[in-house]
Amino acid sequence: MLASFLAAFFFALNATCASRSVRLLGPVRANTGRLIVATLLLGAFAHTLGGGLGSASVPWFLASGVIGMGLGDLAVFAALPLLGSRLTVLMTQCLAAPIAALGEWLWLGTPLTAAQIAWGALILAGVAIAITPSRASPPRVQVQPIGFLFGFLSACGQGFGALVSRKGVNVAEAAGEVANNAAFGLTTAYQRILAGLVFVVIWFFVLRLIGRLPATPAEAVPGDRRRGDLWMLGNGLAGPVLGVGCYQWALATTPSGIVLPIAATAPLLSIPIAFWLEGDRPPRRAILGGVLAVAGCVALMAAR
Repeated sequence: MLASFLAAFFFALNATCASRSVRLLGPVRANTGRLIVATLLLGAFAHTLGGGLGSASVPWFLASGVIGMGLGDLAVFAALPLLGSRLTVLMTQCLAAPIAALGEWLWLGTPLTAAQIAWGALILAGVAIAITPSRASPPRVQVQPIGFLFGFLSACGQGFGALVSRKGVNVAEAAGEVANNAAFGLTTAYQRILAGLVFVVIWFFVLRLIGRLPATPAEAVPGDRRRGDLWMLGNGLAGPVLGVGCYQWALATTPSGIVLPIAATAPLLSIPIAFWLEGDRPPRRAILGGVLAVAGCVALMAAR
C-alpha cells in the first residue's frame, strides 16, 4: 500500500515536470529524453543490484511495457487534443482500475472483497468529482466523439499493462524468485521502460518517414533550453524511475484492483503541487473530491 501511495505522489509530480519540459523542448525531445534518462538510471541499478534481464518473467514485463507505455501512451496523446487533459485523465484513470481488476479475476483468479470494491469505487468517484469538466470549467478543446475511443484505449493500455505485470510477478514467484521487494520493482520498471523506449523510438521514426512528426518549439534562448533539460530530467526521475518503480513494487505485492485506484489519485495530488509551483488555486469541488478519495484510501487500507 505504501508503494501505491508513493507511485501516486511521483506520478503527480511527474505531470508538472512533463508539461513544462514539453512546452520548452517539444514532445519528441521531452518524451524520448525522459525515457532515455529512466532507462540509463534503472538499467544501472538493474544490472548491478537488481536482476537485470535474467528473470523468467522478462518477456511478460517487456510485453507490459509495450502495452502500457507504448500503445497506452500513444492512445493518451491521441485523446488529449480531442478530449482535453481532464477528460483524458478521467477516462484513463477511472476505467483502468475496473479493467485490470476484472481481468485479474478472470485470468489470474485474484478476486477482491466487496469492501475493497466499494472503497476503490469511492476513490475513483472522488477523482471524478474533482476533475470532471463542468459549465464553470469546461474542456479547453472542442470535444470530439472519436476522442472517447482513444480514451478507452488508453485505459485499456494502462489496465492490461498492469494485468500483464501481475502475470509476470506470478511467473517470477513460480520460478523461485523473490518478487515482493523494491529491488524487484525497480528491475521490472527497467524492463518495462526499455520496451517502452524501443517502441517510442520506432514510432517517432515511422512518423518522421511519413512526414507526421510533431512540431518542435521555436529555437529557445540558452537559459530556456537548460531549464527544459532540467524539467526533462525531473520528468524522467519522477515518472519512469520513481513512479513506475513504486508502481511495479506495488503490483508485486498487491492486486491491481487495489493498486490502480490509489494510483488514480495522482491528478488530485497534482493540485497542491500546481498551487505551490504555479499559484493555481483549486476549486471547492476539487477539494471535496480529494477528501472523498482520501477517505476511500484510508478505508481501503483498513479493509485489507
